[in-house]
Amino acid sequence: MRGDLVRKLAARCLSTGLAVLAFVVLALTDATGWGLALAVAALAGSAAEQRIRPTADLVAETTLIAAAILVGYSRPLDDGLDLALVATALVLLGLVLLVGPLRTAGNLEIRAANLPVRAWTPLIADRLGTALLGLLAVVALAAALTLPAGVALAATVLLGAGAGAVALDLARRRFRPAVGGGAVARALRRHEPEFLLYFSAPPGSEYQVTMWLPYLQRIGRPFLVVLREPEFLAPIAAATDAPVVYCPTLRSLDEALVPSLRAAFYVNHGAKNSHCIRFTQLTHVQLHHGDSDKAPSANPVSGIFDRIFVAGPAAIDRYARAGVQIPADKFVVVGRPQVESIEVRPEPARGLAQPTVLYTPTWTGHHADADYCSLPVAEKLLRRLLERGATVILRAHPYTAQNPASARQLARLTELLVADRARSGRPHIVGAAARELSLTECVNRSDALVSDVSGVISDYLYSGKPYAVTDMGDEGDRFTERFPLAGSGYVLRRDMSNVDEVLTDLLDTDPSAEARWTTRRRYLGDFPAESYAEGFLSAARRELAPAQALPTPARV
Repeated sequence: MRGDLVRKLAARCLSTGLAVLAFVVLALTDATGWGLALAVAALAGSAAEQRIRPTADLVAETTLIAAAILVGYSRPLDDGLDLALVATALVLLGLVLLVGPLRTAGNLEIRAANLPVRAWTPLIADRLGTALLGLLAVVALAAALTLPAGVALAATVLLGAGAGAVALDLARRRFRPAVGGGAVARALRRHEPEFLLYFSAPPGSEYQVTMWLPYLQRIGRPFLVVLREPEFLAPIAAATDAPVVYCPTLRSLDEALVPSLRAAFYVNHGAKNSHCIRFTQLTHVQLHHGDSDKAPSANPVSGIFDRIFVAGPAAIDRYARAGVQIPADKFVVVGRPQVESIEVRPEPARGLAQPTVLYTPTWTGHHADADYCSLPVAEKLLRRLLERGATVILRAHPYTAQNPASARQLARLTELLVADRARSGRPHIVGAAARELSLTECVNRSDALVSDVSGVISDYLYSGKPYAVTDMGDEGDRFTERFPLAGSGYVLRRDMSNVDEVLTDLLDTDPSAEARWTTRRRYLGDFPAESYAEGFLSAARRELAPAQALPTPARV
């Protein structure tokens, strides 16, 4: 998060600084060529800032750049005041002032993918800022080539006409909306979805949805995905054939929730979930995006849902242990379907000479009480693993890069493993190669796991293979009380003072092998391996059955 702020500040300083410099050079010196080159560089800096800060207000920078280019354009003209250049300046001013409001208006329109509708106006409105920067680059080129001002005017008027058409269409949509909703609503009514997956989260969180999409598809009923942030539309639409709808406003959400819907599924406790939970005609089901002993996994907000699907009885106990009182009939044990492809090792593998160890450090969390990240102390752990001849799969949490310190620590560990790979030939998997593997593939390739408190441990538990957990709070005996899943693993102290002892248990003797199977049933349910995902699929279908046909489900 701090690293993201630094990038945004750097982008802002670069675009603003280059814009000011270009204007000063063109307005106060005779270095027209250098000034136009600086103006083009400022345009590139502004384009980069738009990618880093999609909602950035670039009116001041764009105005400065446009003024600088026009000054440079007017200098070689011998006819005094050029009316074409004046007209170009006026149209450019209008475009600079319109781009922001049109983008805002376009972002308030519902958008969809995987539906037979095409709403071009909001997409064009969203890209007008980029188009304006491109137009200014064309005008700068025309100035550098001393082309007639009419060339710049023609290009400017062409973009201005397009912006005007977009403005008229957005105004029509706003002040004269179609009766019964627009094209997206009509297409959804034809699709007749029976349930939706509702999603709102920070950037980089699409994995929370994609892990569930295959199982929602296997329910065998038509559904849609509702998003509240635009950046998720393209990646999630690429991961499913189901309709994906971006609803920026409550009005657009009203439009997307068509009468055929019976249930809404959620994968997190995002603040915007309440915007959908207000639809009382739906059954609201919390799925979560992982099962762990982390504090957020017993969030009191879970109580607002009609059903809470949990992997095993341990999740129910977790809420009670945290003092969160939720009626027992809201919980439904469904297993964790994502683990069905994990290979199970029924017999303990002791005395591993050249083991493959999966290391999955988590991120630092939004708050101090959710910071379980072991990256600051992991170098000693990895060096001990290398001394034991281990091959390491280093797969960090997707949010790791949001913290500059964590990103630096991860980079050092990556360098350590890359250097050992070059020296020893052991095929350590790090960086992009580790992210390209699914978690299931990482689990199946490994013999043991070292992890922080996270949902990865619950998934690994299904394999029956040993795992170690880092005690980053230095809690000692209280650690397994707060995080019972660690009790069937091996606990690494924060100072790594017991690393050799833990690695011996993990890779050689594995004294907790039998205890893990009991823990496995408590955390992941007791479902047959050959039909493990049916626990979830059957429970989901029950929630979609008409009220009069509902059997009485057995709940734990």
